Amino acid sequence: MIVGIEGHIVKKEITHLHVKTSSGLTYKVHVSLMSVGKIKGDTISLHVTHIIREDQQSLYGFLDEKEQKVFDTLIKLSGIGPSTALAVCSTLSPEDFAQALATQNMDAFKMVSGIGPKSAKRILVELSDFSLHLLSDTLPQGSLLDASMALESLGFKKEIIRKVLATCTAVDTQSIIKEALKKLS
Repeated sequence: MIVGIEGHIVKKEITHLHVKTSSGLTYKVHVSLMSVGKIKGDTISLHVTHIIREDQQSLYGFLDEKEQKVFDTLIKLSGIGPSTALAVCSTLSPEDFAQALATQNMDAFKMVSGIGPKSAKRILVELSDFSLHLLSDTLPQGSLLDASMALESLGFKKEIIRKVLATCTAVDTQSIIKEALKKLS
């Protein structure tokens, strides 16, 4: 299983790169438009998701681990393949993805090529808890997740908590809870 690749970019296309490693092998790596836009220079190091099917093996590369996490989560859903997951990563940054999940914004997903109302709704339903885990990576010690559990123990509903936490600007657990309680009252 290939989990990373480092090398020289031999060919750069909109949806893929050809990366030549120091061993002399050249790999075709599919990338999102977000990743292609961030590439500077002609050497690169990518996090890779290696997908093996009956008839092919494909590499999907990401500069950002959060973008890879979004991709890996999406391809586990029924009806969402690697091409659609890569289209989501090309359209929505990991933060926008988490925000769309947190606020149940179906329109954000319908903007993605290949996703209609049914698929957008399925993503929102099946990944309803994912947004908190993705956002909590950017905050110290999972503050957002801790705040969510604290508010839930106070009797607030998950959906309401999710929407309020998406609008909070505080970074530590205690401040997030205070800010959320003000908004909830």
